[in-house]
Amino acid sequence: MRIKAASPAHHWRPLRFILLALGAGSFLIGLWTGLVRLGLDLPGGAPRLWEYHSAFMISGFLGTVISLERAVALGQRWAFLAPALSALGATSLVVGAPLLAAILFLAAGVALTANSAMVALRHPAVFTLLLAIAATCWVVGTIAWMLGRGMPAVSGWWLLFLVLTIAAERLELSRLLSPPRFSAFAVVLIAALAIAGAIREELSLRSGLLSGIALLALTLWLIRHDIARRTVRQSGQTRFSAICMLAGYVWLAVAGLLMLLTPPASRVFSYDAVIHAIAIGFVLSMIFGHAPIILPAVTGLRVKYSPLAYGPLALLHVSALIRVAADLFEAIDLRAASGVVTVVALVSYVGVLVHASLRKERTP
Repeated sequence: MRIKAASPAHHWRPLRFILLALGAGSFLIGLWTGLVRLGLDLPGGAPRLWEYHSAFMISGFLGTVISLERAVALGQRWAFLAPALSALGATSLVVGAPLLAAILFLAAGVALTANSAMVALRHPAVFTLLLAIAATCWVVGTIAWMLGRGMPAVSGWWLLFLVLTIAAERLELSRLLSPPRFSAFAVVLIAALAIAGAIREELSLRSGLLSGIALLALTLWLIRHDIARRTVRQSGQTRFSAICMLAGYVWLAVAGLLMLLTPPASRVFSYDAVIHAIAIGFVLSMIFGHAPIILPAVTGLRVKYSPLAYGPLALLHVSALIRVAADLFEAIDLRAASGVVTVVALVSYVGVLVHASLRKERTP
């Protein structure tokens, strides 16, 4: 959902920075625990935070950022409750209160669903409805986590929260191309198929038929109708964002193929391959493309683009390729190396944005 240029919540900007900082902190902890899970000898294993790697990354980081973006778009004070709750949930995990964290994440998901429903009521459209459905997936996944269901069941819903959120935003932008009416209806059918796969908990089965078909169908839809197909012909930041989108769609297709050809329960690391094809290849690529647009809207700070950003982007996709290949060939050491490459890609991308934004403009 696009953020409006002006918002009545301008005086809430300090809160935005606090919530964004807490979300970033959750992201850093998620990266750290991810490296620990891959077997790297790093401090941080004693508190067993590595068990909550997915919760830090999806609920603590992305849940906070997505909820914050939605709150700024709504411009209402109460809308900031959702990102505040998810940020507090991540903090609760750090201090060793996982039950409280789960309750806070659940409350954050419910609040985001309410915010999204409010948007859908204000602006009835397929993409606003899909945003509300995506938020509901976060709620369902968190309930499954609280009930002690396995991570494949939980991750299926949490990843669907991210995938459907991104699909809804791309559907919104696709309206600029005046697609046929059936286009939006097709996305609804794809979402229904993906939800059916999550209900079947296909990330824990030897058959990922529904989820695989849904991911492949969504990829085809995005490639056919996404405005990135046209903006990639432009230059500068617009072209960079489009390349991020298109590259991410490739990994969404890879995840769909993996669900069909090597379902998660069929091989030792197939589950990991599917998860990180989506999380690293698709979701993080979307973040690379949207960061220079979303950060200024949320914070009010200027974030400049630099052609140097292509380096970290290429490194990110190399890390996704290494991770999936290592999973398929069960190469333990290579899996650990892929995690380091991913972190280097993320850190270098942040460095590029900071350097470009602080660099003094030359006087003509």
